[in-house]
Amino acid sequence: MWENGTGKSTLLEALAIQYGFNPEWWSINFNFSTANTHSELSEKIRISKWFKRPKDNYFLRAESFYNLATNIDEIWNKIINSYGWVSLHKQSHWESFFSLFLNRFFGNWLYILDEPEAALSPQRQLAFLVRMNELVKQKSQFIIATHSPIILSYPHAKIIEISENWFKEIDYKQTNHYNLYKSFLNNPEYMLEKLDIV
Repeated sequence: MWENGTGKSTLLEALAIQYGFNPEWWSINFNFSTANTHSELSEKIRISKWFKRPKDNYFLRAESFYNLATNIDEIWNKIINSYGWVSLHKQSHWESFFSLFLNRFFGNWLYILDEPEAALSPQRQLAFLVRMNELVKQKSQFIIATHSPIILSYPHAKIIEISENWFKEIDYKQTNHYNLYKSFLNNPEYMLEKLDIV
């Protein structure tokens, strides 16, 4: 769990590069780039040698999704079945994300996801938890940067909170996101008054 500006995307990008991904987006079919803007952090970290590589991998960056959808359209005939048989540009935002989760994610994979909730309503985030659980049962592993208390709630997840100065593992109900949402939903009038929104 990360707050904005603490380097979560930079860290996930560095991990992705160390795993062999493109810094924008990567799967077995894609390794394209629109701009070389990644940080040098990937050169400073290393993955443990004992790590057993999964059958396949996928790196999702919500901010690069449009570019991916465009690239898919350009090579459409080769991979039409991998994304639900419909152009991602012709689906709604959440539908295109879910086409990816349902049709392109398989068991025994490593998924590095940067803010997968970006296109998902709370109800769709719950559906994402169900899909994630199916994949975990098939020996998949997820590394996720998220602001969503729904996604953070996944049972037995290791939640790492990052500030500008430290990393620490915390329990779900200790996260700032959980407590902020809980406080707001328990008494929205009080919170709005404190924000001088009346």
